[in-house]
Amino acid sequence: MTLSVLLQAQGGGYSTLIMFGAIAIVFYFFMIRPQMKKQKDQKKFRSSISKGDKVVTIGGIHGKVKDVNENTIMLEADGGAKMRIEKSAISMEFSTGKAESATAEIEANS
Repeated sequence: MTLSVLLQAQGGGYSTLIMFGAIAIVFYFFMIRPQMKKQKDQKKFRSSISKGDKVVTIGGIHGKVKDVNENTIMLEADGGAKMRIEKSAISMEFSTGKAESATAEIEANS
């Protein structure tokens, strides 16, 4: 009788293993891969920043790039305030076209 119980318990081993494998694959494609793509795009954007670009920092400061070094950027905010920040602190590019389209979208949804 003990032998029959042990044999019955072993039958579900492969299906459980396959289920865990499927969950791992789904997790990779829906969680890890998109994050890696986003990091790659962000790194590409930060390396392509040049003088004159209008950017927004992760702290929400809007400014114009005045100088670009290997790891830092000289940013000029409104009023002429200049600050040196790390490239990793740049969140996104800010252009008037993007701002106008975002404003139009907000007004359309209201």
